[in-house]
Amino acid sequence: MQNGKTGMTVLVLAVAASSLVGGTRAEAADAARGKLVFQTCAACHNDKPGAIGPSLRGVYGRQSAADPDFRYSNAMMRAKLTWDEPDLRDYLKDPQAKVKGNRMPFGGLSDPKDIDDVVAYLKEYR
Repeated sequence: MQNGKTGMTVLVLAVAASSLVGGTRAEAADAARGKLVFQTCAACHNDKPGAIGPSLRGVYGRQSAADPDFRYSNAMMRAKLTWDEPDLRDYLKDPQAKVKGNRMPFGGLSDPKDIDDVVAYLKEYR
């Protein structure tokens, strides 16, 4: 049987551990690592004229299909998304499931940490 002091110590440690584990995704995300993961995306999504995909500079908080210099698929124009954390996470995980019929030939990111980090990077990419 534990005495009161030992029991309190265990309780305090358990609460501290749960607060560390239970932190938000944004706290755990690493934008610098996200920039490295994004380099794969940058092959198509860059600021060069004639890029295969639209520039993602300033995409966080923007409406989908909003870049006037890019010709989007009908599916993306109908999607009416706001590129916030939930929509970006869903899209990065499985673009075809989030916007059926979009033209992007990318199967998605399978690692949740990669997704979190890319979202953190996109928030800063202005």
